[in-house]
Formats: sequence, C-alpha cells, structure tokens
Amino acid sequence: MMADMSDEKTGPDLTVDIAGVPLANPLMTASGTCGYAQEYADFVDLKQLGAFVTKSITLRPRRGNDYPRVVETRAGMLNAIGLANVGLDIFLEEKIPQLRSLALPVFVNIAGTTIADYVAVAEALDEVDVVRGVELNISCPNVKEGGIQFGVDPRQIENITSAVRKACRNNKLIVKLSPNVSDIAVSARAAVEWGAEALSLINTFTAMAIDPETRRAVLSNGTGGLSGPAIRPIAVYMVRRVYTEVARDADVPIIAMGGIQFARDALEFLLAGATGLAVGTSLFVDPACLVKIRDGIGEYLARHGLSRVQDIIGAMED
Repeated sequence: MMADMSDEKTGPDLTVDIAGVPLANPLMTASGTCGYAQEYADFVDLKQLGAFVTKSITLRPRRGNDYPRVVETRAGMLNAIGLANVGLDIFLEEKIPQLRSLALPVFVNIAGTTIADYVAVAEALDEVDVVRGVELNISCPNVKEGGIQFGVDPRQIENITSAVRKACRNNKLIVKLSPNVSDIAVSARAAVEWGAEALSLINTFTAMAIDPETRRAVLSNGTGGLSGPAIRPIAVYMVRRVYTEVARDADVPIIAMGGIQFARDALEFLLAGATGLAVGTSLFVDPACLVKIRDGIGEYLARHGLSRVQDIIGAMED
C-alpha cells in the first residue's frame, strides 16, 4: 500500500542524506561543468539545490589542455578541459567566500598527479566550514598524469582512498568512479572497503571525434570525455549494478550522474538506487533544468501518492 501524500502546501518530502550530510533535495551540480558557483548565478537560483559540487581543485593552478578542448556530438559533448582550475590557495581565498554565500552544503572535487597531492588538498579543506565533503576525482580521462590512472586499478583505488580517508576527519569522502573499466562493481567495492563514505558515478567515457576534412582529431588532446544524454542508459545500468552488488548492503549512498536532462531521467537513477543526482552537460543547454528536475520529481511523487523521495530510492522491480 502506498504512503499518504504530504500536505498539499508543502508537497512531498524531497530531503535526502549523503553520508550524514542532510540535503533539502537530491539535486546538485556535477563537477567539471559548474565552475565555482558564480558562473551560473545569473541563470538559476542555486540556493534551490540540495548541494553544490565544485569543479576539480588541484594543489597548484592548472591551465588545462590546449584549445580546442570542447566539441558537441550527437546527443552529447566531448571535453578535454584537463582539470583547468585556479589552484588551492586562490580557491580558499577567493572562491570559498562565494560558496559560503549559497548557504548550501558544498562538496569539493579534488584532483592531483600523486597521492600526496590529493592528501594535501583534502587536509586543507578539512577545516573549511562550508565544505562538507570532498569528491575524489580518480576518473578524469583527459589528463596524462593522475586522474584515471588511479581509477582503473583496484589496488590504486585502495591506496588513494585509504590515504585521503585519513585526511578527512571532518569532511565526508566521496569517491568518483570511472566507467572505463571492465567491472565497475569491483572499483566500487575497493573504494568502499578502504573508506569511501559515498560513491559518485559515472564520470565520462573516453572517446574521440575526427574531422573528415583535416583527417585529424577535433580535440587538441586527441581524446576527450563523452558526457550527455548519449551515455545515460549505460550510467543507469552501472548505478543499478553498484547499488545492488555493493552500495545497498554497505549502506553507502550513490550520487548518480550521466545525461540527466529531465525529471524522467532523474527518476530512473533514483529507482536504480541513487540518493543524489548531479547534473552537468544539460546545464549548457538550460541552467534552470536543475530546478525543473527537482519540481518534476515532486510532481511524480504526488501523482503516485508518495510522501517521500526515499520511497523510490532503489525501488526498481527486478
């Protein structure tokens, strides 16, 4: 029997919990597409989200890869940004005050070329009041050192997860998984066993675009990461696998991403087992889609007589 619907004025309860961090709703930005928050301030009220996830922050500033480093594809986008960012010191000095004004939980995506780099950034962020968690980026396919080299080897996942976990005394540790592996459940299991308190998946697929006229790769990097609606069915499948084989029994929440554009897309991920929902590529088309997706989830719950979003997390019928 379905639960009674919440009061019509307030609507269904959309609150979720990410490893002990309460969110007003499951929606958040996906790292790599959202900058440091102010980039979208003129287009959407970010305070209506559940959390904000920053772009990757590294110990020192990075200029990223050469241009061109973004190309649109059918039903998606290829990017080879290369983790361009202002670096830890400027992030703490200039960007944290901006993030603090959102009055939202902030998860900072962190990256590096060595385990020591990751640990140093995590330690520096551990005492920052607005930061509630770090998202360990071990799955970026667009850099030659660091990133994906850690995320495709279970032993490396163990090493880096356990090291960064020790640096997170206050912040929650979220490990972002790569889909560029033979079995993502193996990666998830290694991360959870060595300290991940939440998992985010999936990052982009390594892919390529070729210009027939020049017969050269369109991206200066040669390859890039494929994101957008084209990858969503694969992402849903991987979230379901990780949920049923690892996360559900370990009581580890999943933040799902990969082509979420409409409320229906988000609902698929929730039913597959996701607790949080990160939107990235679709922001380039419609920054307000975050709020539309949130409202669409509430409308679905009300239509089905459900009082809480928790009622549908992992509720897919096998």
